[in-house]
Amino acid sequence: MNILFVHQNFPGQFKHLAPALAQQGHRVVALHINPCPDLPGIQRVRYQPQGLSGKDTHRWLTDLEVKTRRAEAAYRAALGLQQDGFTPDVIVAHPGWGESLFLSQVWPLARIGIYCEFFYQAQGADVGFDPEFSSAEPDALCRLQMKNANYELHFPRAQAGIAPTHWQASLFPRPFAAQISVIHDGIRTDLVKPDPSAHIRLQTAQGMLQLGQGDEVITFVNRNLEPYRGYHQFMRALPAILQARPQARVVIIGGNEVSYGAAPPPGPDGKSQTWREIFLSEVREELDLSRVHFVGKVPYVDFLRVLQVSTVHVYLTYPFVLSWSLLEAMSAGCAIVASDTAPVREAIRHGETGQLVDFFDPRALSAQVVSLCENPADRTRLGANARAFAVEHYDLQSRCLPRQMEWVQQLAAHKGE
Repeated sequence: MNILFVHQNFPGQFKHLAPALAQQGHRVVALHINPCPDLPGIQRVRYQPQGLSGKDTHRWLTDLEVKTRRAEAAYRAALGLQQDGFTPDVIVAHPGWGESLFLSQVWPLARIGIYCEFFYQAQGADVGFDPEFSSAEPDALCRLQMKNANYELHFPRAQAGIAPTHWQASLFPRPFAAQISVIHDGIRTDLVKPDPSAHIRLQTAQGMLQLGQGDEVITFVNRNLEPYRGYHQFMRALPAILQARPQARVVIIGGNEVSYGAAPPPGPDGKSQTWREIFLSEVREELDLSRVHFVGKVPYVDFLRVLQVSTVHVYLTYPFVLSWSLLEAMSAGCAIVASDTAPVREAIRHGETGQLVDFFDPRALSAQVVSLCENPADRTRLGANARAFAVEHYDLQSRCLPRQMEWVQQLAAHKGE
């Protein structure tokens, strides 16, 4: 079987699926923009969009124009593959950046399956969720509708979809929602697991930090520290946590860029600032900063060790895409306090696999963290349940990858229909 993967940051969510198909002997080709690792058995084809949005482009169309330029670049790269004799049976694409939009024009018989990560909603998801950052822009919903246009243009051309959580799948409109299979990307629970002997050495602003199982460690992880992932609420809860737990150390992993939402406003002097500094400044005078360690982005092995030495792990998010880091924390056996938001509730069941708190209540968050720090038996029970749940529902090898492979096979089985 010939399989084409399309992802601007390949392998992305297909980092296990694509190599597994190549290992089975299928011909696997990947279209991508950003540099990617050399994966055995996978031919990589890089494409580069040309040009920028015109100065007269309607502001509601700017996003769609960028996606169209990417789609054109991928289309031309596909024409090159076609001229070289490559014809895919199946195209597996993350359409979020538009690249797969015109591929059915090159290969009309190929079956297309799309990764259904997020379909924006006017209500009930991230937009308008946090009144502190809600836009008062009167045309915001019009722009949101146009942001979804890219997915809507894919629906008539795709035969199936795949989504990592039930809630994310439920956001997509009918009738296409009925074609979406809910299969998570998968967690290496054999690799991400508890380790009673774990210890970590990290370079911080305060010097070299060394932590082990005997230390009290509060952990918080984001790709980037920003409101979408509750960084502001976590910082507001910290003063009470540190006051109640005088031996606790706080390890915060995450960069200073923006993954989701808006960039931070400029400071009073007009200079740029980061969300990290904005909310640290808000509580700086109430914190013992010798016990709060911002370690930035760390290698994956260090990230795992941080989870393994964690006493209590905090995960907060708007109703949005579920982070791999939450499921990895569960797999590592962490005692977790998480926001009572979708789709977190699919993994964290209150009092069973973790504790849920109101996203907007830092006082409740601090109380839950302190309570778990004080009760090792509760931590042990919740951590063990969290790991068991992760193994049962999100394990890569036994559950997710076999179902992903079956999904691809089913796509191919109906070629030409």
